[in-house]
Amino acid sequence: MTETETVTEAGAGAGTGAATEPEPEPGHGTGTTGAEPWTGDPVRVGLVGAGPWARTMHARMLAAGPETELVSVWARRPEAAAEVAGPYGASVAASFAELLDVCEAVAFAVPPAVQAGLAVRAARAGRALLLEKPLGEDLASARALADAVDEAGAVSQLVLSKRYHPGTREFLSRARRLKVAGARSCYIHGAFLGGEMATAWRLEHGALLDLGPHLLDLLDLAVGPIAEVRGTGDSRRWIELTCEHENGAVSQASLSGAIRLARARTRIELYGEEEELVYDAAELDPEEGWPVLRREFAEAVRGRRSADPDARRGLRLQELLEQVRGSTA
Repeated sequence: MTETETVTEAGAGAGTGAATEPEPEPGHGTGTTGAEPWTGDPVRVGLVGAGPWARTMHARMLAAGPETELVSVWARRPEAAAEVAGPYGASVAASFAELLDVCEAVAFAVPPAVQAGLAVRAARAGRALLLEKPLGEDLASARALADAVDEAGAVSQLVLSKRYHPGTREFLSRARRLKVAGARSCYIHGAFLGGEMATAWRLEHGALLDLGPHLLDLLDLAVGPIAEVRGTGDSRRWIELTCEHENGAVSQASLSGAIRLARARTRIELYGEEEELVYDAAELDPEEGWPVLRREFAEAVRGRRSADPDARRGLRLQELLEQVRGSTA
């Protein structure tokens, strides 16, 4: 028997270079499905970055409220920041320091090398952090960021977009009840072939840093903790990962951002003695995940306690990415 979970994809994922642009105003005023109405003050969030992902996801999600309010945007190019801030009545910060002065939480939508340095400053300034994956461009910068978050006691949350979709959570709940022997998975699309998501850092580092965190996170949770992972291929074209899990299971993951498809494809197949369990993101509405992310981040900030996935989870994933990079060097 095959169980199929439909999960958020439709070409979108946090920082994934997905080709389909989300619709305006995600989940306005709805919060987490089934949650009590938000009655507290919105969390004042400053946004770092003014690229396509800042514009199409972060800004509109944070501005949709009621849990959060987009108060300011800072980017290297003030005119780009104004484009992102304008539709929501947010200010344009003249500097990163000015952004920190007007917000209580900072969301990052910048390349990992930029995020790693600025997020350390934000954590030390006592701001909560909404972080993109990967945490940094390499393991050292990711560890420095995670350590800074711990030392400052800062609240952190990681935008692993698929984790916030109800379908993903149902899949993981079912997976925990299975004894998995092996798994196959893929995350492939063609966004690196051209268009606004074909950004410099994605073209340089390829699918491993951009798409890899999503699949490694889900395989680590659905199959069991990954003990060792190695890769073959070219991350800028096609890379294949083989994971050995602590429970003896083996899983594989195919990653590419340079394959021309009609729509992005994310799929995980779990196999064992009992039944096959399939996670297929092809038919899901990505908009269902954004209100969950927004609500859980606001609850973490107000409760002054990080929720999973946080910076420590990001460091765990970065350690796995570093294993792959070492095996393909």
